[in-house]
Amino acid sequence: MMAWRISHRFDAKSVPLADRHYNRRKIGSPQFVPPGRCVVLRTPDDKALWVTSWPFAQYVKHAWPGAWVNSLFRREGGPQASELILQAISATRSIWTPPAEGLVTFVDPKHVKPTMVRGKPIYGYCYHKAGFEHVGYTKGGLWAWLMLPDKMPEPAAIPLELAA
Repeated sequence: MMAWRISHRFDAKSVPLADRHYNRRKIGSPQFVPPGRCVVLRTPDDKALWVTSWPFAQYVKHAWPGAWVNSLFRREGGPQASELILQAISATRSIWTPPAEGLVTFVDPKHVKPTMVRGKPIYGYCYHKAGFEHVGYTKGGLWAWLMLPDKMPEPAAIPLELAA
């Protein structure tokens, strides 16, 4: 069953979750999504928030221009993070056709506790568990995770009722 409901970049019920995400720039600001195209999802219990951004390639400064970007994922309860990630991708695919460049996300090791796998720290392990590949690091040292369209789950409809 789809855990997500469609939301929007000014959703007042989502602001507290966005404020607790480590990459939040202006705590308390009513808008928590980067400029441009976006799909904003939250769970009805307000325990998880997801944003897929789709910046125009000419404005992108990372190595994956044209890709969707998971610019915010915050989970404070509910289903496993990897399951929520897969559902969010399915929901996004019900709205947009994925670009050939896929979906990229960045994890800051300064703000995320690693999962130890065979004695090595993995930052963003929930993305690995969801099927993303670790494809390197940004110039600033963020872990880059990528999922290409052929690895994405099929589109799944988002329930019609808006998140209240």
